[in-house]
Order: sequence, then C-alpha cells, then structure tokens
Amino acid sequence: MSYHPSALGRPTSGKRRLKDLLLQSDNRVCADCGALDPKWASANIGVFICLKCCGVHRSLGTHVSKVLSVTLDEWSDDEVDAMVEVGGNACANSIYEAYFPDGVSKPKPDSSHEERAKFIRSKYELQDFLKPSLRILSATSRKSSLQSSLSRKIMDSFRSSSSQQSEGMVEFIGLLKVKVIKGMNLAIRDMLSSDPYVILNLGQQKAQTKIIKSNLNPVWNEELMLSVPQDFGPLKLQVFDYDTFSADDIMGEAEIDIQPMIASAMAFGDAGMFGDMQIGKWLKSHDNALLEDSTVNIVDGKVKQAVSLKLQNVESGEIYLELEWMPLEQ
Repeated sequence: MSYHPSALGRPTSGKRRLKDLLLQSDNRVCADCGALDPKWASANIGVFICLKCCGVHRSLGTHVSKVLSVTLDEWSDDEVDAMVEVGGNACANSIYEAYFPDGVSKPKPDSSHEERAKFIRSKYELQDFLKPSLRILSATSRKSSLQSSLSRKIMDSFRSSSSQQSEGMVEFIGLLKVKVIKGMNLAIRDMLSSDPYVILNLGQQKAQTKIIKSNLNPVWNEELMLSVPQDFGPLKLQVFDYDTFSADDIMGEAEIDIQPMIASAMAFGDAGMFGDMQIGKWLKSHDNALLEDSTVNIVDGKVKQAVSLKLQNVESGEIYLELEWMPLEQ
C-alpha cells in the first residue's frame, strides 16, 4: 500500500515550517522584551515570545493573544499558516511598533513584570503604537473578533504599496534581509584578539549579530531583518569588540547605500517573472567603503546584492554581506 505524502505528512510539515520560522534571526529573541530563545508564540498575532512575556499575553485573553508553546502544544494548519504569513517578529513589529510616543521604550529581558505588562497591554490590547489607520476603535466590537479584525487590517497593510504617509508616523515600503557573512583582518582590541559583533542601524531600528569570541576573522553567516521606511537613508554598520567589565570598543564602521538596490528592484517589479540577471550596480568610489563594485542581481526570483566593505575609521578590517530586498506586497 502506498500513501501520498500530503495525506500523512501535513502535521509534521506544519511543525517543521514553524520551527524553520523560529530559526530566523529576528525570531531568536522575544518580540516584546528581546530575551533569547523564545519558546512560545502568539498564534493570532504572529510573534514569538519568551516565558515571562507569555504570562502577560495569556492575561490579555485569547481574543487579543492566543498563546501556544512552540514545542509542547498541537498547532492547527491555520495557526501555522497565520504565523508564516506574518513572517515573524521583525515583520510584526514593523506594524505593532510603528510609532513610539515620547518616553516609551521596550522592556528588557530583566524588566519587572509591571513594566512588561504595561508595554504589552499598550502594544496589543490598546494598540497605542499602531498607525491610526489600523486601530480598531469600536468599543462595542465583539471580543472574539477584535484581534482577527486587527490582523486582517495589518495583513492588508503589509500588502499595500500605495499607503500615504501620515504626519508623525513611519510608513514601510519593504523589508531588507541582511546576511552578515564574515569579517577579515579585524582590529585587535583586547590583548591579542577581539570578540567582535556587528550592529546594523536603519532609521530608528537596530539589529545585532551574535558575539564571536577571540577571532579576528569571524564567520557569522547570520541573517538580520530590518523594515525599510519610505524616507530611508543609508544602512549604517558598526563592528564592536565585546567587553565584560567596560564599554565595548568600536572596531570600525561603514555606510551602505541601499538606493541602487531598491530603485532597481522597483523598476523591475516582480522579480519572480525574470530569470537570473544583473539589474543594477553600486559603484566603488573614493567616498564610499566598497572594496569593489557591488552588483544588484535577480537570483532565483529574488533581488540580491553582495557587498564587500573596508571598515572606516580603524586601522584594518573588512566585512562581507549579502542583501536581499523583500517588497511588502509579496
């Protein structure tokens, strides 16, 4: 007797898709406090969260946040599909944290329960950090439909490419996946070596790689996700040496002009309609950090760009990256 793979494999496939999503760099930390290795998720919101934040999410009620264990609970296909469609913590936070009023900041892994609860309630139940156009304002909305209505509006906003920028708000036009591949000949900041890590900044967002101990030629191969605002500037990169008992030492920096990639990608539209080809180029010059010209290419239906940089304001060091553009309408 033979069985069609889809007949018996769907639950396993769903669990595997969920675990694959959890492996994304942005999903390796809690969406709300940044704690490492979250093992819980809000299935209807689409974020991975830590145990401490999980307790607050449960207190909101399932009409706001339906909490499931990534490893212990059974997931329906619809729940897995919803998580995959949102795309993970970076995508969800680009909407749920689109606008922080003055004086508001995210809790940290060691924050008190009160700080954590206040932030999470503001973020998801009160919708304080959403764009006004996404907020569900009706006090008479049935509880069971509150989060589903919000989720539909959020997914519509992910797919929309024609939103008008609201005063004081941030509109995102796409996502930038940055694979930090490796460093070479980095500067010595300890006795004989360094403990390097990379920080990326785009607008108000920051993403960081793991720390590699005692290595001047580190290999990260780590993917970081950043939302690209409508009025984007350069992607700023800094390398630091981690120190336990003092401030981390800087090991160089560079700026990456993402305009050539985004302009080329938008000019071509749906990259999946084209075969592999070069569509743009960022040229090496005396006023940028490029080691060589950096071409923008369509590879397997995706817009990608390899970038090699000579770190600035430091005695030595090179960084190698791969960028991938992901328009929201996908």
